[in-house]
Amino acid sequence: MINFAAPRLQSGSFNSPFDEALILKNKSQEIEPFLSGRCIYLVGMMGSGKTTIGKVLSQVLSYNFCDSDSLVEEDVGTSVAEIFKLYGEGFFREKETEMLRRLSRMHRMVVSTGGGAVIRPVNWRHMQQGISVWLDVPLEALARRIAAVGTHSRPLLHDESGDAYTKALTRLSNLLEERSESYAYANARVSLEEIAAKLGYRDVSHISPTAIAIEALEQIEGFLKEEDGMAFGTL
Repeated sequence: MINFAAPRLQSGSFNSPFDEALILKNKSQEIEPFLSGRCIYLVGMMGSGKTTIGKVLSQVLSYNFCDSDSLVEEDVGTSVAEIFKLYGEGFFREKETEMLRRLSRMHRMVVSTGGGAVIRPVNWRHMQQGISVWLDVPLEALARRIAAVGTHSRPLLHDESGDAYTKALTRLSNLLEERSESYAYANARVSLEEIAAKLGYRDVSHISPTAIAIEALEQIEGFLKEEDGMAFGTL
């Protein structure tokens, strides 16, 4: 039975970057032994920050980090955008599944998955070897992020018309409608809107990666407690 010795730290209880870093360190030390080396899979829409948050989590947990899209690119020898163009989405999805199958055999990894990885049930079977975390970011914030860096590297956005923000928002809305039920299969959910409410922010863009990583560990902790058959209020 899990027995977390350290006191539970609420992600809304800090005010400075130093406090954030300390809370993140304490929380990681608190739950790392109970992860038993299982991989953490970050799922979510394109632009949700999976790579950024994944690197923060991997560093604080002393895990390795990898991006499944990057692994596919290395295997094929070209970018995801070019893979879609040359071979089609079906080819890419097969390669993505193969990478997740390989990763499911590993330990102590934080994996940033592609936005569409959740749509194939076989991918969930691989990710169930570890712990999956959904980074749930409002569509408007996602569209702003993607528009700011351009849509050229996002093959699923190429067919939309309009300015970069409108193009991103339109396509993201359709994609989320298709994928939201699949994202909900994740073991834990990190809602940026809920984090913003806790911290008193009106805009989720003000939330630091460290604060998001703290919330991710909080939600993983909650999953571990449920998995162990314990009520939340007993620790």
